[in-house]
Amino acid sequence: MSVNPMAETPTTAPLEKIPQHVAIIMDGNGRWAIQRGLPRLAGHKAGTENLRRVIRSTVEFGVKYLTIYAFSTENWGRPPEEVQGLMLILQDVIDRELNELNKEGVQLRHIGRLEKLDPRIQKKVLKAIDLTKNNDRLILNVAFNYSGRDEIVYAIQKIINAGIPANEVTDELVNKYLFTAGVPDPDLIIRTSGELRLSNFLIWQAAYSEWYITPKYWPDFDKEEYHRALEIVCPS
Repeated sequence: MSVNPMAETPTTAPLEKIPQHVAIIMDGNGRWAIQRGLPRLAGHKAGTENLRRVIRSTVEFGVKYLTIYAFSTENWGRPPEEVQGLMLILQDVIDRELNELNKEGVQLRHIGRLEKLDPRIQKKVLKAIDLTKNNDRLILNVAFNYSGRDEIVYAIQKIINAGIPANEVTDELVNKYLFTAGVPDPDLIIRTSGELRLSNFLIWQAAYSEWYITPKYWPDFDKEEYHRALEIVCPS
Protein backbone atom coordinates (compact mmCIF):
# COMPACT_ATOMS: atom_id res chain seq x y z
CA MET A 1 0.00 0.00 0.00
CA SER A 2 1.28 3.46 -0.85
CA VAL A 3 -0.01 6.71 0.54
CA ASN A 4 2.32 8.79 -1.61
CA PRO A 5 0.17 11.65 -2.98
CA MET A 6 2.53 11.96 -5.95
CA ALA A 7 1.61 8.47 -7.07
CA GLU A 8 -1.70 9.62 -8.57
CA THR A 9 -2.61 12.22 -11.13
CA PRO A 10 -4.74 14.83 -9.31
CA THR A 11 -8.39 14.65 -10.34
CA THR A 12 -9.75 17.22 -7.91
CA ALA A 13 -9.10 20.91 -7.42
CA PRO A 14 -6.78 21.94 -4.57
CA LEU A 15 -8.54 22.74 -1.31
CA GLU A 16 -8.05 26.22 0.13
CA LYS A 17 -9.35 25.32 3.59
CA ILE A 18 -8.35 21.96 5.03
CA PRO A 19 -9.78 20.43 8.22
CA GLN A 20 -7.21 19.30 10.72
CA HIS A 21 -9.11 16.21 11.80
CA VAL A 22 -11.56 14.07 9.79
CA ALA A 23 -13.41 11.13 11.32
CA ILE A 24 -15.29 8.52 9.30
CA ILE A 25 -18.06 6.05 10.13
CA MET A 26 -17.36 3.40 7.49
CA ASP A 27 -20.88 2.04 7.04
CA GLY A 28 -22.57 -0.13 4.43
CA ASN A 29 -20.08 -2.92 3.77
CA GLY A 30 -22.63 -5.67 4.35
CA ARG A 31 -25.32 -4.04 2.22
CA TRP A 32 -22.77 -3.42 -0.54
CA ALA A 33 -22.04 -7.15 -0.59
CA ILE A 34 -25.68 -8.23 -0.42
CA GLN A 35 -26.55 -6.03 -3.41
CA ARG A 36 -23.95 -8.00 -5.37
CA GLY A 37 -25.04 -11.40 -4.14
CA LEU A 38 -21.89 -11.79 -2.05
CA PRO A 39 -21.38 -12.82 1.60
CA ARG A 40 -21.16 -9.93 4.07
CA LEU A 41 -17.47 -10.61 4.72
CA ALA A 42 -16.76 -9.86 1.07
CA GLY A 43 -18.11 -6.37 1.75
CA HIS A 44 -15.81 -5.94 4.73
CA LYS A 45 -12.83 -7.00 2.62
CA ALA A 46 -13.85 -4.52 -0.08
CA GLY A 47 -14.15 -1.85 2.61
CA THR A 48 -10.62 -2.63 3.78
CA GLU A 49 -9.31 -2.23 0.25
CA ASN A 50 -11.07 1.14 0.01
CA LEU A 51 -9.40 2.27 3.22
CA ARG A 52 -6.09 2.21 1.35
CA ARG A 53 -7.44 4.73 -1.16
CA VAL A 54 -8.98 6.93 1.52
CA ILE A 55 -5.73 7.08 3.51
CA ARG A 56 -3.89 8.04 0.34
CA SER A 57 -6.43 10.80 -0.36
CA THR A 58 -6.26 12.02 3.24
CA VAL A 59 -2.51 12.54 2.90
CA GLU A 60 -2.94 14.21 -0.49
CA PHE A 61 -5.57 16.61 0.84
CA GLY A 62 -3.30 17.59 3.74
CA VAL A 63 -5.50 16.37 6.60
CA LYS A 64 -3.38 15.74 9.69
CA TYR A 65 -5.61 13.38 11.71
CA LEU A 66 -7.91 10.63 10.45
CA THR A 67 -10.10 8.58 12.79
CA ILE A 68 -11.91 5.53 11.42
CA TYR A 69 -14.70 3.59 13.13
CA ALA A 70 -13.60 0.03 12.46
CA PHE A 71 -15.43 -2.04 15.12
CA SER A 72 -17.85 -0.90 17.80
CA THR A 73 -18.62 -2.67 21.05
CA GLU A 74 -22.10 -3.28 19.64
CA ASN A 75 -20.57 -5.25 16.76
CA TRP A 76 -19.97 -8.17 19.12
CA GLY A 77 -23.69 -8.87 18.70
CA ARG A 78 -23.26 -9.75 15.02
CA PRO A 79 -23.23 -13.43 13.91
CA PRO A 80 -20.15 -15.21 15.34
CA GLU A 81 -18.79 -16.10 11.91
CA GLU A 82 -18.92 -12.45 10.85
CA VAL A 83 -17.18 -11.28 14.04
CA GLN A 84 -14.48 -13.92 13.63
CA GLY A 85 -14.04 -12.88 10.02
CA LEU A 86 -13.62 -9.23 11.02
CA MET A 87 -10.94 -10.18 13.54
CA LEU A 88 -9.05 -12.13 10.88
CA ILE A 89 -9.33 -9.19 8.48
CA LEU A 90 -7.86 -6.85 11.13
CA GLN A 91 -4.90 -9.15 11.70
CA ASP A 92 -4.36 -9.58 7.97
CA VAL A 93 -4.44 -5.82 7.38
CA ILE A 94 -1.83 -5.23 10.08
CA ASP A 95 0.39 -7.97 8.67
CA ARG A 96 0.13 -6.71 5.08
CA GLU A 97 0.06 -2.95 5.51
CA LEU A 98 2.10 -2.10 8.60
CA ASN A 99 5.51 -1.77 6.99
CA GLU A 100 4.20 0.35 4.13
CA LEU A 101 2.25 2.62 6.45
CA ASN A 102 5.35 3.07 8.56
CA LYS A 103 7.44 3.79 5.48
CA GLU A 104 4.99 6.48 4.39
CA GLY A 105 5.07 8.23 7.77
CA VAL A 106 1.67 7.17 9.14
CA GLN A 107 1.40 6.92 12.92
CA LEU A 108 -1.10 4.31 14.08
CA ARG A 109 -3.05 4.72 17.30
CA HIS A 110 -5.78 2.58 18.84
CA ILE A 111 -8.83 3.99 20.61
CA GLY A 112 -11.12 1.66 22.51
CA ARG A 113 -10.75 -1.23 24.96
CA LEU A 114 -7.72 -3.10 23.71
CA GLU A 115 -7.62 -5.40 26.74
CA LYS A 116 -10.89 -7.06 25.70
CA LEU A 117 -9.48 -8.29 22.39
CA ASP A 118 -7.76 -11.61 21.69
CA PRO A 119 -4.16 -11.54 23.02
CA ARG A 120 -2.81 -12.19 19.51
CA ILE A 121 -4.60 -9.12 18.20
CA GLN A 122 -3.44 -7.07 21.17
CA LYS A 123 0.16 -8.02 20.42
CA LYS A 124 -0.12 -7.03 16.76
CA VAL A 125 -1.81 -3.71 17.59
CA LEU A 126 0.78 -2.82 20.23
CA LYS A 127 3.57 -3.69 17.78
CA ALA A 128 2.02 -1.39 15.17
CA ILE A 129 1.67 1.44 17.66
CA ASP A 130 5.26 1.11 18.84
CA LEU A 131 6.74 0.82 15.35
CA THR A 132 4.99 3.96 14.06
CA LYS A 133 5.05 6.12 17.21
CA ASN A 134 7.54 8.63 15.82
CA ASN A 135 5.77 9.17 12.48
CA ASP A 136 3.91 12.44 11.96
CA ARG A 137 2.80 12.68 8.34
CA LEU A 138 -0.66 11.38 9.25
CA ILE A 139 -2.06 10.30 12.63
CA LEU A 140 -4.44 7.39 11.99
CA ASN A 141 -6.70 6.60 14.94
CA VAL A 142 -8.35 3.19 14.61
CA ALA A 143 -11.47 2.88 16.77
CA PHE A 144 -11.68 -0.87 17.38
CA ASN A 145 -13.83 -2.31 20.16
CA TYR A 146 -14.84 1.29 20.74
CA SER A 147 -17.91 2.92 22.32
CA GLY A 148 -18.36 6.65 22.87
CA ARG A 149 -20.28 6.10 26.10
CA ASP A 150 -17.72 3.60 27.35
CA GLU A 151 -14.97 6.12 26.60
CA ILE A 152 -16.65 8.66 28.88
CA VAL A 153 -17.10 6.01 31.60
CA TYR A 154 -13.42 5.13 31.21
CA ALA A 155 -12.44 8.78 31.63
CA ILE A 156 -14.60 9.16 34.76
CA GLN A 157 -13.09 6.01 36.27
CA LYS A 158 -9.57 7.31 35.64
CA ILE A 159 -10.40 10.71 37.15
CA ILE A 160 -11.85 9.09 40.27
CA ASN A 161 -8.88 6.74 40.60
CA ALA A 162 -6.56 9.75 40.34
CA GLY A 163 -8.28 11.27 43.38
CA ILE A 164 -9.20 14.50 41.60
CA PRO A 165 -11.86 16.52 43.51
CA ALA A 166 -15.19 17.02 41.73
CA ASN A 167 -14.82 20.80 41.70
CA GLU A 168 -11.61 20.45 39.69
CA VAL A 169 -13.21 18.45 36.88
CA THR A 170 -13.43 20.55 33.71
CA ASP A 171 -13.88 19.93 29.99
CA GLU A 172 -10.12 20.25 29.55
CA LEU A 173 -9.46 17.70 32.28
CA VAL A 174 -11.90 15.17 30.82
CA ASN A 175 -10.22 15.55 27.42
CA LYS A 176 -6.94 14.45 28.98
CA TYR A 177 -8.50 11.17 30.12
CA LEU A 178 -10.25 10.21 26.89
CA PHE A 179 -8.86 7.61 24.47
CA THR A 180 -8.20 10.52 22.11
CA ALA A 181 -6.11 12.54 24.58
CA GLY A 182 -3.80 14.88 22.72
CA VAL A 183 -5.82 14.75 19.50
CA PRO A 184 -7.92 17.77 18.43
CA ASP A 185 -11.67 17.24 18.15
CA PRO A 186 -12.82 16.31 14.63
CA ASP A 187 -13.68 19.24 12.38
CA LEU A 188 -15.64 16.94 10.10
CA ILE A 189 -17.35 13.57 10.56
CA ILE A 190 -18.30 11.63 7.45
CA ARG A 191 -20.83 8.80 7.47
CA THR A 192 -21.38 6.56 4.50
CA SER A 193 -24.55 4.59 3.59
CA GLY A 194 -26.95 7.46 4.32
CA GLU A 195 -27.76 6.60 7.93
CA LEU A 196 -28.54 9.59 10.16
CA ARG A 197 -27.18 8.26 13.44
CA LEU A 198 -24.18 8.93 15.70
CA SER A 199 -23.82 5.20 16.43
CA ASN A 200 -22.00 5.91 19.70
CA PHE A 201 -19.01 7.41 17.87
CA LEU A 202 -16.92 10.20 19.44
CA ILE A 203 -19.99 11.57 21.21
CA TRP A 204 -17.89 13.81 23.48
CA GLN A 205 -15.50 14.98 20.78
CA ALA A 206 -18.21 15.60 18.17
CA ALA A 207 -19.94 18.38 20.12
CA TYR A 208 -19.07 21.00 17.49
CA SER A 209 -18.15 18.85 14.50
CA GLU A 210 -19.64 19.34 11.06
CA TRP A 211 -21.32 16.27 9.52
CA TYR A 212 -21.39 15.00 5.96
CA ILE A 213 -23.76 12.12 5.15
CA THR A 214 -23.43 10.35 1.83
CA PRO A 215 -25.71 7.60 0.50
CA LYS A 216 -22.70 5.77 -0.93
CA TYR A 217 -21.71 2.56 0.80
CA TRP A 218 -18.20 2.58 2.23
CA PRO A 219 -16.55 0.43 -0.50
CA ASP A 220 -17.79 3.00 -3.07
CA PHE A 221 -16.69 6.09 -1.13
CA ASP A 222 -14.07 7.47 -3.50
CA LYS A 223 -11.67 10.38 -3.69
CA GLU A 224 -14.16 12.62 -5.50
CA GLU A 225 -16.86 12.10 -2.85
CA TYR A 226 -14.29 12.71 -0.11
CA HIS A 227 -13.23 15.95 -1.82
CA ARG A 228 -16.89 16.98 -2.16
CA ALA A 229 -17.36 16.52 1.60
CA LEU A 230 -14.40 18.75 2.34
CA GLU A 231 -15.58 21.41 -0.13
CA ILE A 232 -19.13 21.55 1.20
CA VAL A 233 -18.43 21.36 4.92
CA CYS A 234 -15.16 23.32 4.96
CA PRO A 235 -15.58 25.93 2.22
CA SER A 236 -12.82 28.41 1.51
